[in-house]
Amino acid sequence: MNIIFRTDASSTIGIGHIMRDLVLAKQYPNNNIYFATQNLEGNLNDKIIESGYKVIDLQSNDIDELDGIVKNLSINLLIIDHYDINYKEEKQLKIQNPTLKIISFDDAYKKHYCDILLNHNIYADPRRYKGLVLDYCELRCGKEFTLLRDEFYKAKKQLKIQNSKLIIFLAIGGSDSANLNIPILEILKEFENLEVNVVTTTANQKLKELAKYCEDKNWVKLHINSKTIAKLIREADFGIITPSVTANEACFMKLPFIAIKTADNQREMANFLEKSGYVVFSDLDFLKKYLGSVLDIKLLNFSNLSLAEQKMILEWRNNPSVRKWMFSQEVIDLKSHINYISSLKDNKDKIYFLVKQFSNCLGVIDFTQITTKSAYIGLYSNPDLKGVGTILMKNIIEYGFGKLNVENLLSEVFSDNQKAISLYKKFNFKEIDRKLVDSREVILMELNNENR
Repeated sequence: MNIIFRTDASSTIGIGHIMRDLVLAKQYPNNNIYFATQNLEGNLNDKIIESGYKVIDLQSNDIDELDGIVKNLSINLLIIDHYDINYKEEKQLKIQNPTLKIISFDDAYKKHYCDILLNHNIYADPRRYKGLVLDYCELRCGKEFTLLRDEFYKAKKQLKIQNSKLIIFLAIGGSDSANLNIPILEILKEFENLEVNVVTTTANQKLKELAKYCEDKNWVKLHINSKTIAKLIREADFGIITPSVTANEACFMKLPFIAIKTADNQREMANFLEKSGYVVFSDLDFLKKYLGSVLDIKLLNFSNLSLAEQKMILEWRNNPSVRKWMFSQEVIDLKSHINYISSLKDNKDKIYFLVKQFSNCLGVIDFTQITTKSAYIGLYSNPDLKGVGTILMKNIIEYGFGKLNVENLLSEVFSDNQKAISLYKKFNFKEIDRKLVDSREVILMELNNENR
């Protein structure tokens, strides 16, 4: 069978049409497949050829030119994925080629003259096509027809690895026609403990500017024409995307995200996402406020934790890598742990926090022997994470001096706990005394508010 896709990609149109067409093309093995495209700036013709298909350069979007190609190549199946080819032109092609079968992509409930109507988006509702297609037209609508590359099915089965940093997946379209990548990164740079994977393509007219921006930022990784999108989504904790085909992929991978609407043809997906409980916006000022409520590091008082969170913290506390640095090194049972947490509710001289960022539980910080002048501090990280000590210490200092309003923070640390001692010294804690506890040397360290 001879099959031709009529589609385009450019810096203005974007690359989504071509990418989904390449997925659909795989469903027709052992057939002669052509792509009829215009040679627009930012096209993906090289990607099509790399995928093993023939490209036919169109001089225009004139339907007569396409009709000539259909006749010359004896095309049996025409797949139209183009917003500028309408019902009238589809009908013309069918009349002039009586045996031709047409599959039309649709994202916006438009009228079509075709044999098969394909709306592969998760929001697609076949009932809304009543009166918009021919009586014999086959409707392929909704998530059961969503076009996903094989990599997504493989990545979804992989175990997600915990990271000490919050991983953000930023995908504002392969061409980023609204030029939003840098403004969004400017907002994200105000948050700590983030790593951002920016996904774009060579169709992006501002690619050089974006690459230059990312050059000296070790918290940003720029991925151009990436072949590992599914892996990047799987690794991410949170996404900032457009309400486009990327939303199909993010929902399939169960990635929490917010969506920024950048084009009118995203309206249907945007409406669906909002009704499904996702946040959709078009104002970067809103993004800044929203991210502040989501990405800022939060201190959760032990007295307000769920039973699941209490059990998680007990597992951390009893982990040998944590327990060996405690004064009391025996394994604590669940009942004792829960009773201790319950006792904190009415205790004024001690307070414990779970430190959390979005869905990432980073560790525990505590303040004991609290007076108007000083407090003793402690901390331990989630044993599955590395590199969060600095974050925990920053929050200790901010809370101790900013909320408790003490003059001094004190900590007792075993002299052979060099990792902890280095962290304290990094934040200007000074050694003020030493003593023996059960034959182990303990250093008393202090940080004055005026010296921090």
